[in-house]
Amino acid sequence: MARLEDITVGASVIGIVGSTPVSVVAVKWYGNAVLEVAFKDVKGQLASQLLYREDEARIDLGYSNLPWSFDADSNQLHLASEAYRINLAPLFDPYLAVHTLEIEPLPRQISAVYQEMLSRLPLRYMYLEVIRKGYEEICPDLVSLFI
Repeated sequence: MARLEDITVGASVIGIVGSTPVSVVAVKWYGNAVLEVAFKDVKGQLASQLLYREDEARIDLGYSNLPWSFDADSNQLHLASEAYRINLAPLFDPYLAVHTLEIEPLPRQISAVYQEMLSRLPLRYMYLEVIRKGYEEICPDLVSLFI
C-alpha cells in the first residue's frame, strides 16, 4: 500500500494497470485527494489515469533496483582494482618482476630469465625460484645448465 504523496516522477508503481509495473512520467495534483499520473507501461506506451485516495489500497511502489550500486566496501574495491592492474601489468611492462624485486639482479640473470627460461615451460618455475632467492652464487652449476 502506498500513499499518493509517494508517487513521484521516475517511480515504479504496481497496481495502476493490473499487476504490471509502470514508470511514472509526470504527476499533477488536483486538490489534495486526486492525483493525475502519466505513466509508461512495459511496452513503452504512454497513458494517464486519475488516482483517488481510495485507490491507495491497491497501489504499491515497485523498487526498480539498478544492476549496480555504490555501497560496497571501498577497501575491497581498491584491492580488486589493484589486483586487476597487477594482472594486466605484464602487457605494459614485461620486466615488471625485475622492477619489483628487493634484490638487484645482474644483467645476465635478466637475459637468462626473460630470453631463455620463460619460453621453456617445465624449467621456468625452478629457475625463477632460484633467482628469487638469490642463490646463483650458491649453486652456479645449476644456473649454468639453463644458460
